[in-house]
Amino acid sequence: MIRKRLDELQGNEVLARPLMTWDYQVVLPEGTVIRKDYIEKIVELGILEVYVREEQSSEIAILKSDMEDSIREKVKDILERHTYHNNQELEELSKTADNIISTILEEEQVVEKVFDIRERSADLYEHSINICALAILTALKLEIDRQTIHDIGVGCLLHDIGLRYTTLNFNEKNVESLNEQELAEFKKHPVYGYSTLKDENWISDVSKYIILYHHERLDGSGFPLHIKNIPLECRIVNVCDAFDEMICGIACRRTKVYEAVEYLKSFQNIKFDGKIVDIFLTFTAVYPAGSQVITNEGELAEVISQNKAFQDRPVIRILKDKDGKDVHGKKIIDLVKVHHVFIDKVLE
Repeated sequence: MIRKRLDELQGNEVLARPLMTWDYQVVLPEGTVIRKDYIEKIVELGILEVYVREEQSSEIAILKSDMEDSIREKVKDILERHTYHNNQELEELSKTADNIISTILEEEQVVEKVFDIRERSADLYEHSINICALAILTALKLEIDRQTIHDIGVGCLLHDIGLRYTTLNFNEKNVESLNEQELAEFKKHPVYGYSTLKDENWISDVSKYIILYHHERLDGSGFPLHIKNIPLECRIVNVCDAFDEMICGIACRRTKVYEAVEYLKSFQNIKFDGKIVDIFLTFTAVYPAGSQVITNEGELAEVISQNKAFQDRPVIRILKDKDGKDVHGKKIIDLVKVHHVFIDKVLE
C-alpha cells in the first residue's frame, strides 16, 4: 500500500483503502479501479490523498523525480553560468556525478532491477543527467572500478557542452532534415566541447574522450572523426546517448521505448558494442509501467509491472475486451506465464 496525492494519479490505480468523505461516508470502496474521470470528482470532494495498492504503482525510476529535478537545476545553473565565466565552475559537476552515483547505489540490489525508462520531451540538461544514470548503471553491471565510473559520470554530464557553442535548436529535429550548413555545425559540437576542456587538469582523459567520441560508431559511420577503435567507456556512452536521444527527441524524431530498443538490437555489433547493448537491455523495460498496449487478441491493456530477464514480457492488466467493452474487476495477465498472448502494438 502506498499513499499518493491526487495530482500523482495516472488513472487505473486500485484503492487499498475505502475512499471516504470528512463525515466518513464511503465514496468508493476498497478495490475500486480509479478511472481518470473519477479523479476530478474526487478533487471536488476536497480529498487530497488516497491509498492505492503498491503492485498497481510499480513503475521504477532510476532517479526519483525530486532528486532528478534538483540535479537538473544544478547542472543547468552551472552550464548556463559557464557561458559567461570560466571552466573552473564546471568542476562542480564532478561532485554532481558522485551524487548521482551515490543515489543509484542507495537503491537496494540496483543491478538486479528492471527500470521503467519513459519516452519524453527533454532539454539538454535532463538528457545529460539521464544518460549519466544509464551509463553508471551499465558500468556497474560491467563491474568497472569506481574511479572510472566517476569519470564516465563527469563525461556524461558534459558530453553535449559543445552544443552550447552552436546557434541551432536541435530538439525534435531530425539530423537528416538539416541542410548542409546546419549538419556541419551540428557535427562540430563534440570538437567544440573537447577543445574547451582538453587543457583542464581537473577532468580526466576518460571524461574528455567521452565528450569527443560520444557520436562515434564501431563501423566508422559516426562523427566527428569517424574512428572505429573506441575506448570502452565511450562505447558505453555511445549506447546510452543514442537510446536517450531517440526517446526524448534530441536531434531526431522522438520514438517509443520499444522502437529505440529495436534500433539498438538492429545495430548490435555493427554500430554499437554488442556486449554493452546486451547489458543495457537487461535493465531497460521494453514497455514501461503505465504504457497502454493492444494485445494480439485485440484487448486494450496497461503494463503494470516487469519480469526480470523477460523485459518484453511484462505483467499487464486488461482494460477493455476485443469488442471495446470495459473489463470490470481485475484481469491480470503475466505474459511470461501466458504464452499465447503478446503485445501487438503500443498506443501513442
